[in-house]
Amino acid sequence: MFKKLICTLLLVTLFTCACGKDNSQDDLDVITKRGRLIVGVRSDAKPFGYKDITGKLQGYDVDLGRKIAKEIFSTEDAVEFVPVTASNRISMLSTKKVDMLIATMSITDQRQLVVDFSVPYYVAGQAIAVPAKSDITSLRQLNGRQVIIIYGSTGEMSVRMNLPEASIIGYKTYIDGFNALKSGKADAMIADDTVLYGLTMEDSSIKMLPKRYSKEPYAVAFRRGEDSDRLKAKTNYVINLLTRTGKLSQMQRKWDIK
Repeated sequence: MFKKLICTLLLVTLFTCACGKDNSQDDLDVITKRGRLIVGVRSDAKPFGYKDITGKLQGYDVDLGRKIAKEIFSTEDAVEFVPVTASNRISMLSTKKVDMLIATMSITDQRQLVVDFSVPYYVAGQAIAVPAKSDITSLRQLNGRQVIIIYGSTGEMSVRMNLPEASIIGYKTYIDGFNALKSGKADAMIADDTVLYGLTMEDSSIKMLPKRYSKEPYAVAFRRGEDSDRLKAKTNYVINLLTRTGKLSQMQRKWDIK
């Protein structure tokens, strides 16, 4: 009898715990209860994400993060920005250090295997930067030369696929790669045109070649799975609304990327 009573109590306890446990919390629930959105952004990709002279993160991606936070909390201030790099951004997302990535991240088939994406909010293109006095004029001329890439970027994949004879020199940040190019450590650097534009616009020692070698649709990245569905839907709503009202174009003109 006593054993039956114990078993009954255990079953009731397990049932109560199972019923009391909240299994319905998705990413948006967690964010709402926390009271702020946490967004991974670049700190080395001006004008999309960079630190100003006060150390505050600014840029087009940062502005978009504020717009998404306003849709969730009715204020653009309910957001925290965390610097990420091309090589660590997916791990920062998967380990839940950030809720989403707005980090110059292009949609690719390979990335769609590990993350979910919003609708695109910008379309960039891969470009080549070389020293101002360089005789390099095309991608094909980079075979057999030293080329700088940023680890984890689409530029890295492009060089490995299209320039099998190039010597690849990798860096974690665009700023480090750009400084290496300036110091003569390589013949060229391949990256998204918007990032290279931000780096070269204030430095006449490096020039950007006019041709673009790809289309890179930037999108917000989320953890894969149903838990991110409502957050992704809300983000898509914001991007589509900004597009329809012309405010996304205004943001692009503000950062001189349109």
